[in-house]
Amino acid sequence: MAASLKSPFPVTRLLPCSPKPLALPKPKLHVRAARTESGGVVIGSRAPYFELPEPLTGKVWKLDDFESYPALLVMFICNHCPFVKHLKKDIVKLTKFYMGKGLAAVAISSNSTITHPQDGPEFMAKEAKLFNYPFPYLFDESQEVARAFGAVCTPEFFLFKKDGRRPFELFYHGQFDDSRPSSNIPVTGRDLSRAIDCVLSGQKLNFMQKPRFSIPAIKDIRNPYWIKEEIVAAIRNL
Repeated sequence: MAASLKSPFPVTRLLPCSPKPLALPKPKLHVRAARTESGGVVIGSRAPYFELPEPLTGKVWKLDDFESYPALLVMFICNHCPFVKHLKKDIVKLTKFYMGKGLAAVAISSNSTITHPQDGPEFMAKEAKLFNYPFPYLFDESQEVARAFGAVCTPEFFLFKKDGRRPFELFYHGQFDDSRPSSNIPVTGRDLSRAIDCVLSGQKLNFMQKPRFSIPAIKDIRNPYWIKEEIVAAIRNL
């Protein structure tokens, strides 16, 4: 059995008429996170094929480009998400460490630039350069790749293993760690780093996977009703 790798991360309501103008409260849009169980790939299933551009370099990356690696980490992130911002520096730190141990990693943004212009290719390139991403940061404009994976939130982490010539199989799909933007729990990357340790050392996952705790931020651009849904949610929070 291969030796375990040592990680640097610790284990409308209508208003009545009034002769005086009413001061209406401003709508408050609350950012709500959720533990989500989406469709798409399940543990043991093959990695969906992708072929996406990297805004920073203009290069097109494919799943086949990572065939020689024993493990592949696919991360669905974006620029604006507070949960991604909370983890960003540690995501870079963790991936850089494990890429030096044989891990392949790639990040994908599937967010609609109609709803979030700041997640567009130009800003993705700036983000990747600013934070010195050690992995390619790809743009899934059609959102087809996100749907294939079943990714509906940011961040989402899909860790795949590869045995010889066999295709990549999903090994881990869970949280980064227990830290949240609203909590006092420090960011450690404990869950994801433990999973990577296991996959790189050829061991089975030795702990229970916790669902990612993140924001359902990847809006389906084919669905014209999501805007109505968000407005209704905002009104309910008045």
